[in-house]
Amino acid sequence: MKTASLLSKIGEGSGALGSVISAMGCAMCFPAIASIGAALGLGFLDQWEGLFLHTLMPLFALLALLANGLGWLAHRSLVRSLIGMSGPALVLLALYPLFRTDERNAVLYSGLALMVGFALWDIFIRPRGKKK
Repeated sequence: MKTASLLSKIGEGSGALGSVISAMGCAMCFPAIASIGAALGLGFLDQWEGLFLHTLMPLFALLALLANGLGWLAHRSLVRSLIGMSGPALVLLALYPLFRTDERNAVLYSGLALMVGFALWDIFIRPRGKKK
């Protein structure tokens, strides 16, 4: 299961990073995180706002969701997998069913925070792995 563990780790980190960077490029939809992106020099991304919002952010969130699900095969921890899958699920929820509601930004920011927090947790506190 080393392959599943490696794919899970790469997918979780890249999914979280990609979703955050995609949100930083959408100034009109997510002004709080876009201002952080502009301060970091990512203001040029606003010309691709539609691509980020409609294609890349959901794609990265789906990648992270699948990677966390695949992580279940590597470490068999239900709580860890559910926490890891909740962030991308919230991002997808904010982008599709809740997109035209007032709660969208709160749900999206919560999902992105969970994704980044879980990626950091996964870097610093590794799962024990399943016993043979």
